[in-house]
Amino acid sequence: MSPADVRTVACVGAGVIGGGWTAYYLARGYDVRAHDPAPDAEQRLSALVDAAWPALQEVGLAPGASRDRLTMCDRLEDAVAGADVVQESAPEVLDLKRALLAAIDAAAGPHVVVASSTSGYGMSEMDTGVVHPERFVVGHPFNPPYLIPLVEVAGSPRTDPDVVAWVGEFYSRAGKSVLVLDAEVPGFVANRLQEALWREALHMVANGEASVEQIDAAVVQGPGLRWAFHGPMLTFHLAGGPGGMAHMLDHFGPSLLSPWTRLEAPELTPRLRDEVVAGCDREAGGRSVADLVAERDASLIAVLRATGRLPAGSTHPDAPADRPERASGWAGEDT
Repeated sequence: MSPADVRTVACVGAGVIGGGWTAYYLARGYDVRAHDPAPDAEQRLSALVDAAWPALQEVGLAPGASRDRLTMCDRLEDAVAGADVVQESAPEVLDLKRALLAAIDAAAGPHVVVASSTSGYGMSEMDTGVVHPERFVVGHPFNPPYLIPLVEVAGSPRTDPDVVAWVGEFYSRAGKSVLVLDAEVPGFVANRLQEALWREALHMVANGEASVEQIDAAVVQGPGLRWAFHGPMLTFHLAGGPGGMAHMLDHFGPSLLSPWTRLEAPELTPRLRDEVVAGCDREAGGRSVADLVAERDASLIAVLRATGRLPAGSTHPDAPADRPERASGWAGEDT
């Protein structure tokens, strides 16, 4: 099947990431069959879709997009039956991932591609129990999947390269910005970059060098504005002036040896944990998580529009049209 012919997506896992994927696929005009074993999964998923829908409407819905295209399935077998592609979004528990992917492999048609939303595991770590490893690939989104364009795609050594290319094209046609990795990268690319910044931030809080509020203000009011349109490499390229990155490296290269950063993970002591939590509470200033999510979504839309990546009233030209953790559930997906 061509990626252009995909009509139905099975979303296995209905937590934050799985729910975000569900909302996104519905907004792009796909039929979605969802499954999560939690007894309240249908109510939670409905609430997640409802919360995301205003932002998706503002972004622009594809022709035929409707929340009515969602079908909740009690059985995994029913969710993947008739699906053209499966998006797995269970929590980051390796044994759970392995068992679930094996179950999907047994239930889905042999030619149905299966993508995992894992944020840390390589597919080679998860596909140990499947019979058809050639059709399993990582499709790692960023939270919230219904607004952040990035999806990192990587297969295992046993994944068919044509499947990796197929998934990349499918996500592109669905409106995503796709980064196809040449090979498995532990932690993927974007996670590793943000993890380095996160570790340095924890070190500064632990050492009393900066507060939570100062760290966030430094990023939001400084490099974060540039990173919305130029990544760190191009940013430093411009810092080199007419000589570009070459001048930057030649002139400032020795400073890389300065002991400014500490990439080793700091010990997450109770004191550090409490200080970070308290700082976030102070910065939230009484705003609830729901308030902050709404604020974040509106800001992301504004940034995307301001940087020319989301023209006003746009819809994706290739969007499909006229398409004939809880203890008992999977609510604990990653960022």
